[in-house]
Amino acid sequence: MNVEDRLSFFAALYRVDKNSDVGMWMLYLTILLLSIVVYKLGFAKKLPLLKSIIIYLFLGFGCTVLTFLGIFLPVAEGLVVAALILIIYKIRLYRSKKEDSTINM
Repeated sequence: MNVEDRLSFFAALYRVDKNSDVGMWMLYLTILLLSIVVYKLGFAKKLPLLKSIIIYLFLGFGCTVLTFLGIFLPVAEGLVVAALILIIYKIRLYRSKKEDSTINM
């Protein structure tokens, strides 16, 4: 069985099997950025600066583990889907609140 056939989409896109150093860093940054987007859209609350720094440090550490899993599992792809769903939700929520505010005036 060929390793290239088992790679996830982003791992194959970044050629993790051929250029492991740059490919793994690109995969890590992709997973980290998508995790930050999903966190901000779905779970973030207004926190003091030190607590936010701690949250993002743990998020970065967790993304390190997810990067190793993301070579063969669709971790980044799942984060893309989660981000799209949360973006659609936020857009609909914004439109609903805007519509309610114009009706109540």
